[in-house]
Amino acid sequence: MAARFLVGIYTAQASTAESLKKTLAHSPFAISWSKTQAEFVQWTISNRHRIDCLVVQRSHKELDPLQELLERDILLPILVISNQNTIDPQPNYHNAVICMTTSEIDRIEGQVHEAINQFLQLPASQNPPIDPENASPDTRDNRTFLLSLQQQRLTEKLQERLGYLGVYYKRNSQNFMRNMTLEERHEFLDQLRQDYRQIILSYFSSDDKTLNQRIDDYVNLAFFADVSISKVVEIHMELMDHFSKQLNMEGRSEEILLDYRLTLIDVLAHLCEMYRRSIPREV
Repeated sequence: MAARFLVGIYTAQASTAESLKKTLAHSPFAISWSKTQAEFVQWTISNRHRIDCLVVQRSHKELDPLQELLERDILLPILVISNQNTIDPQPNYHNAVICMTTSEIDRIEGQVHEAINQFLQLPASQNPPIDPENASPDTRDNRTFLLSLQQQRLTEKLQERLGYLGVYYKRNSQNFMRNMTLEERHEFLDQLRQDYRQIILSYFSSDDKTLNQRIDDYVNLAFFADVSISKVVEIHMELMDHFSKQLNMEGRSEEILLDYRLTLIDVLAHLCEMYRRSIPREV
């Protein structure tokens, strides 16, 4: 059965609702439409553990529904729609709110995915806003805990529905190696080389109980930076070349280096599986 995201929508303007219904008529989402703000808030409260994203068009004549949800410590991915060609200031909800105008409604499916993506990247250290005059001493810690819990729930839900798509969502393209500055890229590649060298040196050691963790950490580092398979092979060949020169200087045979092809195969197998399972399936 195809997995479907549960999206709750409330718009303050009927014209916006009609545009959304037309655009989303054949979307992969399961959608709940709320006619009033009170209905929307109540539905969100009742379904907070099932919802994947909320789409809201706020009205200046009503209380902010996001503020009401925040007061109830309900933290979810949010997409806010503003009037055409004007984007209201980001609501005081959390730092991963996505905003779009009514003129961009045809892009809403991608924006829903982006709202989920940004929410899952939201660090716990970036606490949701709290009024310091009215907050109790434990409020901030409690809200931070609930944010982390909600992120974990959503990630597990996405993993269960879509394999590794939940992990895929957590990748931030700003952290991809191709988007790093020249200095950042050099530092990152140095780190990859050092980590891979440690894996090589301990690969055939029966005393090293941390090898599997080292490989997992290395693969995760490469995956979240979108490092290509060819770059990992290049790092391996550079290291083998270095070892070869060292062995020649010592008058020793290079044949032992052939065994480390197993190391490369092991690492590449792990990394290829991460990439394979990160490809979003059709929903």
